[in-house]
Amino acid sequence: MRNSRSNNRGPKRAGTTNRFTEGSKGPRSFDNDDRGNGGKKEFKGGSSNFKRVKRRSAEDIASTSGEMRLNRFLSHAGICNRREADDLIAAGLVHVNGKVIVTMGYKVQPTDEVKYNGSLIKSEKKKYLVLNKPKGFITSITDKKAKKTVEELVGNACRERLYPVGSMDRTSTGVLLFTNDVDLAKKMAHPKNGAVQIVSVVLDKPLEKTHLTLIAKGMELEDGKIEVEEIKYIDERTKREVGLRLHSGKHRIVNRIFDKLGYTIEKMDRVSYAGFTKKNLSRGQWRFLDPKEVDFLKTR
Repeated sequence: MRNSRSNNRGPKRAGTTNRFTEGSKGPRSFDNDDRGNGGKKEFKGGSSNFKRVKRRSAEDIASTSGEMRLNRFLSHAGICNRREADDLIAAGLVHVNGKVIVTMGYKVQPTDEVKYNGSLIKSEKKKYLVLNKPKGFITSITDKKAKKTVEELVGNACRERLYPVGSMDRTSTGVLLFTNDVDLAKKMAHPKNGAVQIVSVVLDKPLEKTHLTLIAKGMELEDGKIEVEEIKYIDERTKREVGLRLHSGKHRIVNRIFDKLGYTIEKMDRVSYAGFTKKNLSRGQWRFLDPKEVDFLKTR
């Protein structure tokens, strides 16, 4: 994967916390806003061992429906390699949901119970990763026709299959978390009480003060009322750059807010999600969360 910046620099010293400030210059003023859910601080720990991965084409990616070939499942579980797994399957030593499977190429779902030689194969180790999503990649990994998905950027990160938490538009950039911890992902992306996110947007025209006030008080959309915790002009002069803090995981919520008021979002950047930012990560770069960060994430 091509990156214009070196990824070997050490971590920057965390800056002081800034709130949305009217009259500040540009959306980068949000980079130091490290407040998380309920006013909690951003986690300050973390490893500086930021990694790069070679980009794969969509055609190289395995099945995007969440299913996996049984021989690959056994290999990922550390039982054996794929060729040996085929022999185990043919010998009738592998059961899926209580049934002997001898079919080559059989695919298992994430919810299936797989046993080898009578022993339940433990679920894969939980992994957590943060990506600074670049423009042009979609977060859906079930669209087999898509040429550029975020899985291309993190697909080689580990042997476990990781899934993005929530969704982002193709044109959106910024913080995107990945995990195979399904329960935590569902909790964070809940439509009503999902993780707190901070986004900066650039509109096609100045946001009227009356509309800013309307958004701050709460708006009725087609799927109910949406409450924005905070909204401010980033640039008081142009009034086209706006920052929002919200606690909703509803689909395309920011886009729909401005669409209803007659605005088009030209740029949108998520600068914080669940207290995590994209500090020290160039576009397209990622890193794993360390154990302390994972504990922090689970308490959000």
